[in-house]
Amino acid sequence: MMEYCLNFVILEHNIMVIHLYYLNIFFLFSFLGHIVENLTYTNVDSGILFGAWTPIYGIGSIIIILINKYLDRFLFKWYLKIPLLFIISSFILAIVESIGGYYIEYVFGRIFWSYPDHFIPIGKYTSVQMMILWGFSSVLLIYVLVPLVNRFIDKIPTYVTKFLILLFIADMIYTYSRLANIFTKFFISFFYFI
Repeated sequence: MMEYCLNFVILEHNIMVIHLYYLNIFFLFSFLGHIVENLTYTNVDSGILFGAWTPIYGIGSIIIILINKYLDRFLFKWYLKIPLLFIISSFILAIVESIGGYYIEYVFGRIFWSYPDHFIPIGKYTSVQMMILWGFSSVLLIYVLVPLVNRFIDKIPTYVTKFLILLFIADMIYTYSRLANIFTKFFISFFYFI
């Protein structure tokens, strides 16, 4: 019985560590994405939220890491894994970008980006040019950035992560209350996507 309890505590601790890892990845790359976008596009402020983060980059980073973990299960050689990571990430991130664009337009009535002048636009919110960029970014993330980040990400104290969660939630509430009619559009959009 004692061994079962000990194994449960270890399992529970490991799950918490995994959640903290992905939460910290989300916050770090949301912040870095915000910085890169503001340096790249100086005439606009990146993202819909008021804080210094652009969540689509945090979400995208987690998706790429999970795709990479999935590909690792098949023990592909690097010369097969890199093109597969590139292709799969390109398509999935293009879908995420499109969903995000349509969601922001529906809830907030704003268009933050569109690519009619890009190489082969796909709908309003993505293009083949962006898919290629997401593919290269995915490979860069997995083979350069994640190994660097993994050196320190587990050293971030839990209280810092919890504080960031509270800030993020407050930012989302503030954003929704300022930019959308929170009592109608939020609930309508929530049930619309379920």
